[in-house]
Order: sequence, then C-alpha cells, then structure tokens
Amino acid sequence: MKRPTLLVVLAVALTAAVPSPATADTPWSGRADGFAGLSALGVDGTTGGAAGPTVTVDNQADLERYATAAEPYVIKVRGPIRLEPYGKEIAVASDKSIVGEGAGAEIVQGGFFLNQVHNVIIRNLTIRDSYVAGDWDGKSKDYDGVQMDGAHHVWIDHNHFTRTGDGLLDIRKDSDYVTVSWNVFSDHNKAVGVGWTPNVVTKVTMHHNWIRGTHQRNASIDNTLAAHWYNNYVQDTAMYGTMIRGSGKLVVENSYYRSVPDPIVAKDPASQVVQRGNVFDGSEGRTDNVGAAFDPSAYYAYTLDPADRVPAIVGRGAGPLGGERPAPQRIIVALDGTGDFGSVQAAVGAAPRGAVITVKPGVYREMVRVWAGRRDLTIKGATGDPDDVVITYELPANGQKFYGGTWGPAGSATFGVLGNDITVEGVTLRNAYDESLAAGPAPAVQTAGDRITFKGTRFLGNEGTYQADGRAYLRDCYVEGDVDIVRGPGTAVLDRCVIKSLGAGTVAAGGSVLIAGSRLEGDVAKAVALGRSGDGAQVVVRDSWLGTHVKDDPWEGEGRFAEYRNTGPGAAVTADRPQLTDDEARAYTVRTFLRNWTLPSGT
Repeated sequence: MKRPTLLVVLAVALTAAVPSPATADTPWSGRADGFAGLSALGVDGTTGGAAGPTVTVDNQADLERYATAAEPYVIKVRGPIRLEPYGKEIAVASDKSIVGEGAGAEIVQGGFFLNQVHNVIIRNLTIRDSYVAGDWDGKSKDYDGVQMDGAHHVWIDHNHFTRTGDGLLDIRKDSDYVTVSWNVFSDHNKAVGVGWTPNVVTKVTMHHNWIRGTHQRNASIDNTLAAHWYNNYVQDTAMYGTMIRGSGKLVVENSYYRSVPDPIVAKDPASQVVQRGNVFDGSEGRTDNVGAAFDPSAYYAYTLDPADRVPAIVGRGAGPLGGERPAPQRIIVALDGTGDFGSVQAAVGAAPRGAVITVKPGVYREMVRVWAGRRDLTIKGATGDPDDVVITYELPANGQKFYGGTWGPAGSATFGVLGNDITVEGVTLRNAYDESLAAGPAPAVQTAGDRITFKGTRFLGNEGTYQADGRAYLRDCYVEGDVDIVRGPGTAVLDRCVIKSLGAGTVAAGGSVLIAGSRLEGDVAKAVALGRSGDGAQVVVRDSWLGTHVKDDPWEGEGRFAEYRNTGPGAAVTADRPQLTDDEARAYTVRTFLRNWTLPSGT
C-alpha cells in the first residue's frame, strides 16, 4: 500500500486544507459559518481535523484508513478515487476534514456516511456516479453522496454532487448544527433532504448553493427547529422547489428561483416558512409565506447578497475550486455499466452544446427533462430501432401532488423538451400510466422549446400522448393514443408518420397541426375526429391515408380545419370536410408551415 505524506499542522490551522487562494469569484472561507460555526453540544464550532496532522491520499485504502481513524486528521484527496464495491459509503469518524486538493479531486461510485459523529468537514470534492441504473426513484439502494444520521457540527462546502443513488445529500435523524454552503447539486432526481424523524431539533444553514437540473427535494426540509436558506440559486427543476414539512420552521431569504414550479411550499398545517427578498423568474405556482418561523440573526450574524445577483455570484463561486473535467461531445448511456452514464437525464445534464448522446438498448424508467439551457443536442438510440430503447414513466396530468394540486401536462410528461434545436431519433417515449385509474392526459412527450425534431421515434400513451407547447417536427414517427393524441397550443408537423388511434377520440386538439403524407389507423368500431377546437386550433390533414375509423364529419367545433388529397377508406370530399385548393395547399407544405426553420439534413 502506498504510504501517504504526513504533515503536522497546528490546531488552529484549518486553512491548511485550502486547495488554492480564494478570489472574488471563488469565495473560500477558513471557518465554518452558520449553524456549523456555533459552539454547542461540547463542540467549539466545526474545525474538522485541524487538531491533527494532514495526510494526502489518492486511493480508497488510505482514504478509509484515515477517515475511520479515532484521531483527528485533515485528509487531502488527490485526483479521482473510485470506490469499491459500487455504492460504497465510507463511514467517517469524528474530527475529520476531507478536502479535495486542487482540481479533479473526485469520489466516484460512492460517498460518505456520518453516523452519530461530530466535527466533520467535507470540501472541494466532486462526489458522483453511484446511480443505480433503472432505479430512478432510488428505492432499491440508498447510495447517497453524503448521508448523515444523528451527526452534529458538520460543514459541507464547495462540493459538486451529481448522479448518485437515491439522494445527493441527506441530513437525517436529528442531525444538528449543519452548514451546507457553496455546493452544486445537479442532474439527478433527488437533491437535498432533511429530516426522517418526528423530532423538531435540527438546525441547518444552507447558503450560496446551486441546485440545477434536478426533479425533487430542492430542498425538502422536515421538522427542523431552524432551517435558514439564503442566497441559493435553484434552476430548472421538474417537480417543486424548496419545501418545509411537518412542524418544521424555514426562513428563505434573497434566493433566486429560475424555471422552478412551486418554488416555496409549506406542505403541512404546522409547517412555517418566512420568505423575503426572493426572485421568481419563470417560476409559477406556490410561494408560501406562513407563520413566524424564527429569526436567524438571533443565532448568528450573516450578510445577504442582493437576490438579483445570486445567479452570477453562485454560478462563479459554487462547486470545487479549479473547476471540473469537461464532458465529452459524444456520450454513451447504458444500463449495464458500459456507458458514460446510467440514465438519459444524467447525460442531458452533462452534455455540452452540440453533443450527441447515444442510448444503448434497454428500458430506462425515468423522467427526462431537456432543460431550457440545453441547445443543439442529439439523443439517439444506438441501433436505430425504437423498439430497442424505451424511456418510460407513469404519471398523469390530473394526478394529485403530495402537497396539493395536480401535476399538469408539463409536470407529468415522461420526456420534456424545454431547450431549442434538439433532435431525438430511434427511441420509444412512453407514459405507461393506467388511464383506468384516473381520466385525463398522461403525456409521453411535452415540447416547449423551438425547433425540436423527432425522427423514427415512437410516442406511446393514451390521452394527450403528445403535448405540443412549442414548435416541433416529427418525421417517420409512430404516435399512439386515444383522446386528443396531439394537443396543446404549439405548432407540430407530423410528416410521414403513423398515427394509431386506440379508442374513440380526437387526433389533434388545439394549436397548429399539419399532418402530411401520413397514415391514420384505428378500429372501425371506435370512430375518431381528425380535430377539434381549442387554443386557436388549426389542423390540416393532407396527402395522407385515412382508415375507416375516421368519422364522416371529422371536425368538431370551430377552427381552421381542412383536408387535401387524402386517400383510403376514411377519406371523402363532402360539405362537412373542407378541402384546400391547389393554391391554398402551397401554404401548407412542411417547410412553409414551420416558417423560418431550416430543417435538419435528411428531412
């Protein structure tokens, strides 16, 4: 075993663990602030291993040796350390500082467990990739990035947590005097959770953290005596923002929420939240303010940055000093460990502009969001056969949120595209919700961005299979559903597609929809309409084959409806079926309908 370098330091020299000098863009403090900086429970603030020697480690054996030792240590981590077995959580003893030395210090496919310990610092590390492929909800393995049970005086600072199994950071079971500062939490389902007991004792400070590209627990805070949340930047979340639960007390100050549904939620009758000075940018829904909560300044002094500057300040300063490795332009997703990532969502979050994400065969049960900041991405199945790659989840638009209200079409979609210039090809996108449990839409796909292209893709669902809120082009696709198969106020062109009606319903409802050169199939006993009014409906079906399931009078309500040169047993020219003239049809070609959009090559 390689013997690490030892360096004895003075007890007060906490700054010996500083990887590099602080700058205005990378704030770096030598002392814990917030609740972790207070003297209580026999601990005079959180100093970690400053009373002991400093060691440098670059392998798992040495890391475990010093992290679990009874004596205090400042443990510098050099380079990436890949933990075995997969999901390993190293049990950290009291009086430890575990700090990345410079850029590139990583804990890979594992994390840390702080069980009934005190005085621990974890800084300047990337903790990543213990995700259990296929376990989107984190129910099979509890591979958190950092988990603490009954710990106190813990400082989590300047780390990047991403793609772990279950939660990125869990502060559990009456842990107390905790500060979480200047961290990045990204590209995962569950970000930060606090609680897991009925006791109301936990005191936690969270400031200048950047939570982005996550779905829930942003953060979820339960039964805290005092949770102080200030100058945090929460961006692009799918389900909800910052939540206080049970009898917890929360103060939210000068934080910035961008594209976050329900930014601040007090879940239960006894939950208290005071929120002030926050910015809600493109973030609709609940911004609760209920009860008196507590006064943070009664515990410690702090200085607030202006909320409108938080994205810039946190964007520059959060995460490990020195930055991290850039993601490759070509990314492989696989369930069997042979790819760069085990989930499509992780790949989307890591992908730089112009990246190509190739997904190997398998069933990927997850909710995927291509966030608004993502551009020029291609997501494609490895074989080109959409049957081989299935992205699936099961959530209805009318389903009840656990904190009140319903998810809506955007919140319930299995695959949502909010960014521009995104191409998806050769995969199956499915909402597997059983509509017999509750009526209403359950979209497989929602597109809110512009210039979204699907090629050779299958859309599987029932009501509202495809929610068109932006502008999209579907080429050689298969779309299956019953009521309002294509719906929403956006623009959609279905070119040379197969549209399969599973029951009596409507092919297109609302928005601007052009169906060209396609095949409409269904059961003759389950008659369908081609379109119905709503959201300024304009539906044109041209040069397509229509089955016997199409009604003789296939247009419902008022709208701009028309057909042109359709064939098949369901096609007809009658007074109930307005037809385009040849001159009018020139304005309803694929390219003219999409307006000012140069379609991708090969379309």
